[in-house]
This record gives sequence, C-alpha cells and structure tokens, in this order.
Amino acid sequence: MSVLANLKLVTSKRSPTASPVVVRRNKLANKIDQQIELCTAQKSGQTYAPKVLKTFINKDTGDRYTTEVTKRVKEWFFIDADGKLNLSIKYGAKTLNLNKKGANAIQVKDGDELIATLQSLKKAALSGELDEAIGEASSETRNAFSK
Repeated sequence: MSVLANLKLVTSKRSPTASPVVVRRNKLANKIDQQIELCTAQKSGQTYAPKVLKTFINKDTGDRYTTEVTKRVKEWFFIDADGKLNLSIKYGAKTLNLNKKGANAIQVKDGDELIATLQSLKKAALSGELDEAIGEASSETRNAFSK
C-alpha cells in the first residue's frame, strides 16, 4: 500500500503572518530597542556591540562558513550647534517626519530623558501613532528603487 494513501491530504493555503503595517511597526520598535540599549550602555560607560551571525563564502574553495560579527548601531541622537541634545527617528536610512510642519527631531535635556523618550516612542510605534510617517518613509524608499 502507498504511503500517501494512509495520509490525510487536503488543499490548503498559507495565510500571511502579519500585515505590512504590523511588520513595519515591529521593525521600528526593534530599532528603538537597540537605541535604548545603546543609550543605557553609554550612560554606564560601556560599549554596545550586538553580535550577529554572518555567512561568508570562501572564494577559493566555495565553502560556506558562518561566523559571529559585531553589528554597528548608529546613534539616532546628536548635539546640535546650540549644544542641545536632539533625537531623530530613523526608518532604514530615512529620517521620519514627526508632524505636518516637517519637524524631524525631538529635543531632550539629558540621557535620562533621552531613554524615557525612546521608551515612549516605542509605545507610540507599537500603538500605530507613527504609521503615517513610517509609510511615507517606506514609500520613498520603494520609489527610489523604481526609477
């Protein structure tokens, strides 16, 4: 008797795991988490260097090997010409516009307020408050590839 004859065969279609909007929210929330870790490490005088696995191919032999490398995390915060600490939210390489007037940075007093602001931004991203800005940045990136 055939093996397939003993199994229950059905017609099925895999449903998508999450909508693109939710995927974008989670991507931004993960990047905000990295910024919180970076700020916390800098505040305590340490360096934040997350490790990721990267696969390389040996050009001579064609063999693949995986090694652990440190991932570079760029700071979203900077000190402006007036000496004030500013925070820009990035989605990929694009800086998000935070309101209709074109504001693209948040001014904070110190590192503690910076961490608190990042935590509140994470909540805002997960609740959908930044969906319009994320969608705009995403469409700009998509349009840049279609030229």
